[in-house]
Amino acid sequence: MNRTIFCKAIATILLTATLVVLNSTNICAQSFCIEENSDQISGTQDGFRYELWNQNSQGKACMTLGAGALFSGEWNGILNYLARRGLSYDETQAHSEIGKFFATYDCDYHPTTESGNSYLSIYGWTVDPLIEFYIVEDWRNWIPSMDKNATLKGSVTVNGSTYDIYENTRANQPSIVGNTTFQQYFSIRRDVRNSGTINISDHFEMWESLGMKLGKMYEVSFVVEGYQSNGSFNFKALDVYVEKP
Repeated sequence: MNRTIFCKAIATILLTATLVVLNSTNICAQSFCIEENSDQISGTQDGFRYELWNQNSQGKACMTLGAGALFSGEWNGILNYLARRGLSYDETQAHSEIGKFFATYDCDYHPTTESGNSYLSIYGWTVDPLIEFYIVEDWRNWIPSMDKNATLKGSVTVNGSTYDIYENTRANQPSIVGNTTFQQYFSIRRDVRNSGTINISDHFEMWESLGMKLGKMYEVSFVVEGYQSNGSFNFKALDVYVEKP
């Protein structure tokens, strides 16, 4: 084979490989927005559960899934927006039966500061009892500790920072079983951040030592939430995982 033909062959191979990589990237990415008269989209991709929720389908609420656990999104003009991705369970096991939960992440997090609020958090639910929980890594404008009904339960030092622990009651509010009354648990990081490692089970164990009982696991996810605000985010790295007992 002469040099010219050989070089053309190599160029063709490289171009084909590039197109395959680009096509694979496009296949991994899946984008969707909440449409009118619908407030929820959920499913599983690459082994990770995802959910996009937009209360009353108000404003613009969108989410894009990447490879693995990665996701990004944007919102504006909303009432309450939650985009999350992580692990789902069948409500038959306590967290201690499943194993030790961890997350590693790096997120470009850009909520507005003009109005409303937003959280960057670990998020999830248990049943029996029905509990909604947050480990808040970053936030804007308002956090649950500012609620006059929130009760300070204590604090815990995890991953090099102190988190303040609060409990609150939500009466007749949306939940995974419809509108009802349930408890909320919060660990709120004092020095906010957008990347790092979270020893999630350390928070679970501290909550329970303070009498904040958890039930059977439904979900452990990373969430970006916005309330009456605008913003966008992009996880450049994300993994939510379990080390078996």
